[in-house]
Amino acid sequence: MSTKIEEKEYRFDPLKWLIAVALVLGGAIAFSYFKDQFELIYRVLAVTAVIVVAAFIAANTEKGAAFWNLMKAAQVEVRKVVWPTRQEVNQTTAIVVVVVLIAALILWGLDTFIGYLASLVIS
Repeated sequence: MSTKIEEKEYRFDPLKWLIAVALVLGGAIAFSYFKDQFELIYRVLAVTAVIVVAAFIAANTEKGAAFWNLMKAAQVEVRKVVWPTRQEVNQTTAIVVVVVLIAALILWGLDTFIGYLASLVIS
């Protein structure tokens, strides 16, 4: 019985997506069309309002609800992350810089040596 309720709830999803996309496209076209009639701030505010309405409509679809749940779960996971301290970041950065410099010197040396060998063969 609950599946019928879920089907009814999401049966207009294609229409909702069509409306959301039409709103965003219409907002973008209107932003460009009214560039001479309205100042930039009013056009930006209008497009922002249209995008918010389109996002609200899209969030009320099955995929929109799944995306919203994914974002909430991602936020929970980000809270679980143990972020490195400033000292750890500085040490890791220093190690990376040293390794890159050593690799650059090795490659420069190999390039110079192979160029020298090539010049011996050519001349």
